[in-house]
Amino acid sequence: MANGTWRNTRSRGYQMPLAVLFVLAVAIVLVGKAQTTLFDSARARVTDWMAPGLKVVHQPFDWISGWWADLGEGYGVYKENVRLKEENARLRQWQTYAVTLQARVKRYQLLLHAVPDPALSSVLAHVIGRAKRPFLETMILDAGKDNGVKPGQAVVDARGMIGRVFLAGEHTSWVILLSDLNSRIPVVIEPGHAQAILTGDNAKAPALDTLAQGAQVHEGDQVISSGDGGILPPGLPIGTVVADGHGFRVALLADPASSQDVEIVDFKNPIEMPSAPTPKDLPVAAAGLPPAAPPPPPVQQTAPAGNQAVAAPAAHVPAQPQPKTPARKPALKPALKPADTTAQPPADTADDQ
Repeated sequence: MANGTWRNTRSRGYQMPLAVLFVLAVAIVLVGKAQTTLFDSARARVTDWMAPGLKVVHQPFDWISGWWADLGEGYGVYKENVRLKEENARLRQWQTYAVTLQARVKRYQLLLHAVPDPALSSVLAHVIGRAKRPFLETMILDAGKDNGVKPGQAVVDARGMIGRVFLAGEHTSWVILLSDLNSRIPVVIEPGHAQAILTGDNAKAPALDTLAQGAQVHEGDQVISSGDGGILPPGLPIGTVVADGHGFRVALLADPASSQDVEIVDFKNPIEMPSAPTPKDLPVAAAGLPPAAPPPPPVQQTAPAGNQAVAAPAAHVPAQPQPKTPARKPALKPALKPADTTAQPPADTADDQ
């Protein structure tokens, strides 16, 4: 009995402070709703008073957090460094292979007396701005006509082609990017050498259109400029073929968003448009053969007509007198024979005498 009474008294003793605390909490909430500025000012004063202590207490935690972040970043940098070293080793192998192939191609060209590739000159420019007009994807460079920049020239960076110049001022030029909706350039897909059109649609990866019939295109194929049209130089690296489920697109090698220094390529040897052919350009004259005989007169050319074909031979009968002469000769020969017979006896008598 005594134990039960003590337990009841103890439980009541705990219930009373809880009820008081609940009432105080409700009162503080109501006063805080009614007097917001009072609690805000009190909170600010308490925070100002505890600020030095909070800095001292929080400083070790800041040091540990920074050290841990540096440790994780250092490990990430180490992994990135290892990956870059491996990639650099592979690129050096490819560079050696490319230099060897380039030297071999030059030797073959010398042996075959092939026409050398045109030399390309370039102008180094800096990206000074990007705009959404007049096209959606536009880049502004600090080189213009004073530096030899012309509309249509290709713009490349260290990785690949970015776009082409569509407007050149005196000191600046505007570049339309390959991903713009208004951009279309002829390209070649290697190693199959398939002809295609790189069409921008405001996506990061432009689409491939107008593929040659029967062309074999696979993911990972390289896309370069074809040079068709004589505006862009051939062989500029553009990107890699990727599939998106509806067709093929090109993952561009260059990133216009991060490009700062670019080159404007001047194509020195555009395709020459053929002139109108002349008589000297005919195959016979070009081969060094004597010229052909002049064509017949217009009258003979019109002779194949129906009635004229019959009338023309009747008019030209220069051989008709020939049959008449053989007809006269038989008539003269009989007349000469009697004269010869009569003259022979007097000749014999003269010989006898």
